[in-house]
Amino acid sequence: MSTVNFSVPEEVKQVFNETFLGQNKSAIISELMLEAVERARRRQLSHDAIARILERRTHAPLVTAEELQAAREADRS
Repeated sequence: MSTVNFSVPEEVKQVFNETFLGQNKSAIISELMLEAVERARRRQLSHDAIARILERRTHAPLVTAEELQAAREADRS
């Protein structure tokens, strides 16, 4: 195991210690760190997907609102 030192506001430390009184705080911090890593990974995947969609849109054919409405109506019948 490695040791990590972080500076946090005293208020954050206090409320954390009160909330997790009697629990393994190292395990809680480790879990929170893993959740943060996963959240950042999902955010990056989302940004990458959006970039791919926007890139594809630059090559997509342009259609008018009337053409879209006609296609919708054709699919309904």
